[in-house]
Amino acid sequence: MKIVVTSSVTLDGVAQAPGRPDEDLRGGFRHGGWALPYNDQVMGQAMGRRMAEEGSLLLGRRTYEGLFAFWPEQTDGNPFTEVLNQTRKYVASRTLTQPLPWVNSTLLQGDAVEAVAALRAQPGPNLVVIGSVDLVQQLIRHDLIDEYLLLIHPLVLGSGRRLFADDGTLRALRMVDSVTTTTGVVIATYQREAR
Repeated sequence: MKIVVTSSVTLDGVAQAPGRPDEDLRGGFRHGGWALPYNDQVMGQAMGRRMAEEGSLLLGRRTYEGLFAFWPEQTDGNPFTEVLNQTRKYVASRTLTQPLPWVNSTLLQGDAVEAVAALRAQPGPNLVVIGSVDLVQQLIRHDLIDEYLLLIHPLVLGSGRRLFADDGTLRALRMVDSVTTTTGVVIATYQREAR
């Protein structure tokens, strides 16, 4: 299976708290919810298509708890609620314990990188990481990411946690798809170059 990172990022690479003002206040971050004004029908359709073709989710603790606090309670007929409830969710955490409260959730045992590498070696649909910047950076360091679906917003925040760490490692990617929304968000799919 492939590991696919799906992330909203700003032009300066910030991925912290795109969805809500109170989503992630670490480091005094005060720009939470920055992605919401850029949502449009093009983005909704593109992301809906991707959700329909993807497989399981891989989440860090903070992202898992944030999603669980919101999505299971949405009863307005939003199609994402049912999809997220029914999707298999793997969670990397040192503090959570089994059983996890959200249906179809599995806590990864032992070292997160080793557990994800073992999942990646199995046949099956993609394993999609959303949010979970700390986990993504660990997976990048261990060369476990196969594809990035980046929603690149026309915005510079100047501060915040970035998706790609400043670690001096060269990573060659190639763009395989892109679409631009009516609000100027570039939805770009990158795959790592073959070695």
